[in-house]
Amino acid sequence: MEKSFEPQQIESKWYAAWEAAGDFQPRGDGAPYCILLPPPNVTGTLHMGHAFQQTVMDALTRYHRMRGFRTLWQGGTDHAGIATQKIVENQLAADGKSRHDLGREKFVERVWEWKQQSGSTITHQMRRLGASVDWSRERFTMDEGLSAAVRRVFVQWYRDGLIYRGRRLVNWDPVLMTAVSDLEVENQEKDGSLWSIRYPAADGSDNLVVATTRPETMLGDVAVAVHPEDERYQHLIGKMLKLPLTGREIPVIADDYVDREFGTGCVKITPAHDFNDWQIGARHKLTPITILTLDAKINDNAPEKYRGLDRFAARKAVLADLEATGLLVETKKHKLQVPVSQRSDAIIEPMLTDQWFLDLTSDTRVDGKPGPGGRRAITKPALAAVRDGEIKFVPENWSTTYNQWLENIQDWCVSRQLWWGHQIPAWYDEAGNIFVGENEADALAHAGVQPVGTLKQDEDVLDTWFSSALWPFSTLGWPGDEPVKNERGEIVANWAQDQAFLPSAVLVTGFDIIFFWVARMVMATQYFTGKVPFREVYINAIVRDAEGQKMSKSKGNTIDPLDLIDGIDLGTLVNKSTSSLLIPQVREKVEKRIRKDYPDGIAAVGTDALRFTFAALATYGRTINFDLKRAEGYKAFCNKLWNAARFVLMNIEATPQPVVQPATEAERWIYARLRITLAEVEAQMKLYRFDLVAQALYEFVWNEYCDWFVELAKPALNGDDKAAADSTRHTLLAVLEAALRALHPITPFITEEIYQSVAPLLGLEERSITQRPYPRADDFTADDPAASADIEWLRAVLTQVRRIRSEMNIAPGKTIPLLYVNGSTSDRVRADKFAAQIAFLAKAESQRWLAPGETEPAAATAIIGEMKLLIPLAGLIDLDAEKARLEKEIKRLDGELAKSSAKLANFGEKTPATVVEQEKKRVTEFSATLDGLRVQLAKL
Repeated sequence: MEKSFEPQQIESKWYAAWEAAGDFQPRGDGAPYCILLPPPNVTGTLHMGHAFQQTVMDALTRYHRMRGFRTLWQGGTDHAGIATQKIVENQLAADGKSRHDLGREKFVERVWEWKQQSGSTITHQMRRLGASVDWSRERFTMDEGLSAAVRRVFVQWYRDGLIYRGRRLVNWDPVLMTAVSDLEVENQEKDGSLWSIRYPAADGSDNLVVATTRPETMLGDVAVAVHPEDERYQHLIGKMLKLPLTGREIPVIADDYVDREFGTGCVKITPAHDFNDWQIGARHKLTPITILTLDAKINDNAPEKYRGLDRFAARKAVLADLEATGLLVETKKHKLQVPVSQRSDAIIEPMLTDQWFLDLTSDTRVDGKPGPGGRRAITKPALAAVRDGEIKFVPENWSTTYNQWLENIQDWCVSRQLWWGHQIPAWYDEAGNIFVGENEADALAHAGVQPVGTLKQDEDVLDTWFSSALWPFSTLGWPGDEPVKNERGEIVANWAQDQAFLPSAVLVTGFDIIFFWVARMVMATQYFTGKVPFREVYINAIVRDAEGQKMSKSKGNTIDPLDLIDGIDLGTLVNKSTSSLLIPQVREKVEKRIRKDYPDGIAAVGTDALRFTFAALATYGRTINFDLKRAEGYKAFCNKLWNAARFVLMNIEATPQPVVQPATEAERWIYARLRITLAEVEAQMKLYRFDLVAQALYEFVWNEYCDWFVELAKPALNGDDKAAADSTRHTLLAVLEAALRALHPITPFITEEIYQSVAPLLGLEERSITQRPYPRADDFTADDPAASADIEWLRAVLTQVRRIRSEMNIAPGKTIPLLYVNGSTSDRVRADKFAAQIAFLAKAESQRWLAPGETEPAAATAIIGEMKLLIPLAGLIDLDAEKARLEKEIKRLDGELAKSSAKLANFGEKTPATVVEQEKKRVTEFSATLDGLRVQLAKL
């Protein structure tokens, strides 16, 4: 082993070796265990959220692989319809072209070219993180096998009367010219205005005042609504109003939706441009009027003078005309939530368009034929899966979020007006008849009518989430009867065999896509396979910065995980963080923050330390605060492990050690601690408490193995007892190897590197730690309570000696006399048994028991149970300093005693007896220690 731990030198070497050897592929005949990688966008790059989530998934995958499960981490990428199309369109725009200049076929070819060149960035970055995905089975949501699954699902749902084409209101991006999902819409708070407009009664007898934030949409109003119990407007319900600027008349209607306390209590109803108004319009059978074109200009349904105006130019014109006619009553500043497209930054417009929908709300088929509708066939079974315990959420409270969404679900708009994606397998004849099939021939074979003229395929594509919803079973080869091959002719899936991995064991994902992905996978998988897609859903936390702020490029608080792994200098970091920021003030603010937070850049911590940090932070909370100092601390942990391994290897001959039974109490103690640690790890892994797994492993490796057992081994290694020395060498090595295996799922690289040096000395034949079984508590010698008690006594003695040395500034190399006072029979037996170890580790020049009646010298004192430990002060320490130390310790223990006494006083009848006894024991111990310290202080 090298003298120091250098992560970069080992990480790329070992990942390439594992992948080349096929170590990530399912093996053996154990029970199947599968995890689905939430497919990242093919356009994406690794961010902190990915790194955290994938650390958790990889830890689970490596753990179960070592436990003997036939383990599959199914990976791949998503074609990311809008994002990918936008990248290629931007490339064309740089050359002064648009996709329409190329035509659909050539444009799609261009996108595939981009994908081949740049689409593997994130999967290569995942390798840097150590993600043990089975890359030999990598899938892409537009590959031929998954495309076949998408066509089959669409066609089957259509033939089952569950997919229909209809004219409905959708989120519309007027720049990208497509419908978008709710997840692609960000509601941003903006400063706006609230305008009050007078609507005169048609007969001139009265009027109503309506408040709106979007006055241009009044051109499409079809009614004004008031609350049915609002006494102010009872006399106007059913009457007609004259819609300003249009000459049309609209009715006053009564609806419970109206909030009497907001504004004037009157709401303009524009069903074609507002989701709430659409619902009201449907209830009152009002005909919607669309007044916007798809690129958000005023259309011919509005008065002529506004036609062709952009929606915001129309707003100004409408307000000017209202003011000129005396109908603009008031203008007030108003904070409002504005829906903005995450893809184009355009303000989203609710738009009435023809789209394809999946029925999720009807009890009977939407095509009128007999059979269950979407609510009975899809939505209810998805609800039952969680209610009946087939699927469990961790933490459990997220099941409420899942249930609430499904109980209030709307039909799913599955079509998008893009060129990149799965083109909808529907064709139209010249009479407008629809023909649906997996291809044109299949569509005609299932047609109920003869086509009129030639057929033309629907130009829309399916929502990206449609193919993602099939991920649990399409990636395993469904619906094929034969093995599925990739473009290189390699088998990537075989449904006949691979359906054994369904349901997968656990889905690791974020709470923000419970609706968009989790629920839809449940719906699709149940419908087409009769199984749930996964048994458990672990909702991971969202990564925030050290202060708990959301990470944002405009705030300058984002961190590239690869910069933590490799390190980055300040200049490069500043340039990287500000180059894409176009607003000078924002750029300056970000640069200032980075220079303040990272004055020396970011030092490399390596992959293992970053992964251990993520594991240590992985609680059940909704968010985690990532602090670089934690990562630096876990790099120190890696260094500690490395140095301990070097010490062990330097003290062992380069030949396999014979397997021997532990000869010393220290060995039996460390095996007991190892058993306890492994039992704790196994218990917490089942609960997805990765923070407690990391804590248990850290405590064992740092404190118990490196700090204590390595030290306790030194007397045996340097002593005259050959049997004890040989046994200790074997135990040092065997426990180190077990600790490496226990750590491997979280810190794969350093454990593999050290294993390669340790394995030959233990006669292990496995070429890689990935081939070794995960250590379990039962693999090791049963606990020896007597040995454990002995070593805990020895640790207490050494700890107190070290404490006194530190507090009294006694030089580490200076030898000291030790005196024992009082104590039980077992204290005397242990003091005699461990005299050599105490002499070696405490640098004690002498040890003896004070004779009965012998006066105690002025000494530094520690109390261990019934025994008092004295270090005589003569020639060693400052008397005044020792008095101050004793007074400080007495004050501290007085406080602890007061706390425990107060707890006892407040305990009631319902307090568990074990808790009461524990607190009573603490009071007794504190009191005894205080008595001894006060006696010693009096002597000084």
